[in-house]
Amino acid sequence: MEHFANNPPGGKKEQLALTSCNLFDSSADRVTVHFINRDGERLTATAKEGESLLEVVFNQNLGIDGFGACEGTLACSTCHLIFEEDVFQKLDAITDEELDMLDLAYGLTDTSRLGCQVCVKKAMDGLTVQVPMEVADMRRELEVGKQSK
Repeated sequence: MEHFANNPPGGKKEQLALTSCNLFDSSADRVTVHFINRDGERLTATAKEGESLLEVVFNQNLGIDGFGACEGTLACSTCHLIFEEDVFQKLDAITDEELDMLDLAYGLTDTSRLGCQVCVKKAMDGLTVQVPMEVADMRRELEVGKQSK
């Protein structure tokens, strides 16, 4: 997974490699991905092969409210996405850590994954994923729990 750290003001976000995604940087390795946001609007992005779907949302400034609050550190489930069954079956294996976070997600389905854990591949060209209507940010819920004690 990639983690984004802020550089000095005006600087670009620095990427710290925390994933097994292998980024390819040629125009031939571009993939079109469609996101259906919470309002039912279809957002289309051109992704680099090897980017995580979370990075696609960030890098393309898709503006999905609350998406990727932990910046890909597997500390929340705000990048929860719902895949079509045939696509879901072709994704890389899910890890125990991702399953633990998904257990906390709202609107969980049998084809749910975290966008920070799904790497774009050429075979995904034309993919459409659904952003669930509700989002659960466990970091906020834990903070609220601490404040109410």
